[in-house]
Amino acid sequence: MEKGDTKWFVHDRFGMFIHWGIYAMPARHEWVKHHEEIPDEKYDIYFKHFNPDLFNASEWARMAKQAGMKYAVITTKHHDGFCLFDSKYTDYKATNTPAKRDLIREFVDAFRSEGLKIGFYYSLIDWHHPHFTIDSIHPLRNHPDKEKLNKSRDMKKYTEYLHNQVRELLTNYGKIDIIWCDFSYPAGPKRPAGWIGKGRQDWDSENLVKMIRSLQPHILLNNRLDLPDQWDFLTPEQIDVPEPLTVEGQPVVWEACHTFSGSWGYHRDQESWKSVDVLIRMLIDIVSKGGNLLLNVGPTGRGEFDNRTIERLTGIGEWMKRHSRAIYGCTKAPDEFKTPKDCRLTYNPETKRLYIHIFSWPFRFLQVDFGDRIEYAQLLNDGSEIPVKKVEYPYVRSGKEEEIVMTTLFLPVKKPDVCVPVIEVFLKE
Repeated sequence: MEKGDTKWFVHDRFGMFIHWGIYAMPARHEWVKHHEEIPDEKYDIYFKHFNPDLFNASEWARMAKQAGMKYAVITTKHHDGFCLFDSKYTDYKATNTPAKRDLIREFVDAFRSEGLKIGFYYSLIDWHHPHFTIDSIHPLRNHPDKEKLNKSRDMKKYTEYLHNQVRELLTNYGKIDIIWCDFSYPAGPKRPAGWIGKGRQDWDSENLVKMIRSLQPHILLNNRLDLPDQWDFLTPEQIDVPEPLTVEGQPVVWEACHTFSGSWGYHRDQESWKSVDVLIRMLIDIVSKGGNLLLNVGPTGRGEFDNRTIERLTGIGEWMKRHSRAIYGCTKAPDEFKTPKDCRLTYNPETKRLYIHIFSWPFRFLQVDFGDRIEYAQLLNDGSEIPVKKVEYPYVRSGKEEEIVMTTLFLPVKKPDVCVPVIEVFLKE
């Protein structure tokens, strides 16, 4: 089975993840139904009152574009089962709330009009569906009658529902560039004793993938369907990936997904927000290892990006305005170029330009081990020249002083007024 074409994906490098649903109303984590073991009859208060009257998809799209993001992936349905789209297979959807709108339709139209590619997140898990069997992460996992409740549930009926909804999403909204299925958690040696999970057989993953590929052959599919090789990209989550990812020794396409804070959905009281500086460094570090960054936004219950989000998107956008060519089309630098101290390297194989991202600004000089490959260098933020010279330095070896010659970049004493300065290096052929 042919896979999707990842050329645009590895060029664009930076996307927006959007986790939005009725869990924005309790505003204390998108897994609140799980964490607090909330039954349907209590959780439905959020469905009854969901009315995002300040939602403006065009505003969202504009902010994503200004931040330098090239694609966006939105939760069409999360684990609580609530659908932001107008599905004919359920009444548990935005059109039946006070919102009375297909919010996915508005998202698609707005983001597409800004030139951003469209991605759909779809939860394989569904804690609301009457035939989704109770397992180890279900909100009713500790219910005294869970075994009795499960006898009335038919997982095959849920699987049919899952396939029907994915078919809707890939049929009713035009060209979709990414589908992000989430997630599988089968039993295995790393699970606790007595673990009851779900995986490829529960989702009928093989046939689901065939349907996805047949409906939209170009689409990119993530790796969370519990299939070893029928995916287009890997999805490390909330971790610092130490090196470029490989499978059986071969490099693969990958995308790290991260939050501004700890939660994916809107969390009113969470204070562990990453700074603009940290987020920019994260983006640079990921691209320097050949990966993409999918950075998450959790809109409020009224449909807005809160001020903390706007501040960070604006700050990232200011940096990207002047430094995006050190990100777009870039990847890990060839091994012949050694990374200087306190720096990261990105490289554009098409333009043959190397980018030195300086995480800690040195005093006056930056020594680089690039051989004799530098033709010209400049600060990327303003295009000002960075002189490059061969400099002799005293070096003591075996008690004897010698002279070594090193290629040295002569920097201004004062750090440029940007979060992370970048030196653009034009290489000799």
